[in-house]
Amino acid sequence: AAVRAGGGANHRFGLDDAILIKDNHVAVCGGVAEAVRRARAFAPHLMKVEVEVDGLDQLEAVLGLIAEGAAPDVVMLDNFSLDDLRTAVARVAGRLTLEASGGVDLTTVRGIAETGVDVISVGALTHSAPVLDIGLDAL
Repeated sequence: AAVRAGGGANHRFGLDDAILIKDNHVAVCGGVAEAVRRARAFAPHLMKVEVEVDGLDQLEAVLGLIAEGAAPDVVMLDNFSLDDLRTAVARVAGRLTLEASGGVDLTTVRGIAETGVDVISVGALTHSAPVLDIGLDAL
């Protein structure tokens, strides 16, 4: 609820809402393209597939899947530099949704947004949120 109240949008509510391919899945499958192919073969036709890439070389492998009709819906650009984010946006040229992730905070978000990515995810909203201690023992 706090994400929406702040003007953001939740992208999922559970692990079964979409398929997210992370680096450990890529390693087990022998590469990013094969991991996406396997996910696409498994996924129902309305389920979105997102893949995390950690470099422009992996992005190129994902772009090769477009002609096969096996491309993911979203590519998460994990811990990319601003220059690499700009390069990724130019290479994708609107063919896939690009999500920037990693190192996002109030000091970096504007620069990330200015690269032209479609979505910016902020993990700190969940993993670094301060705790609110609500005690009823004073009553």
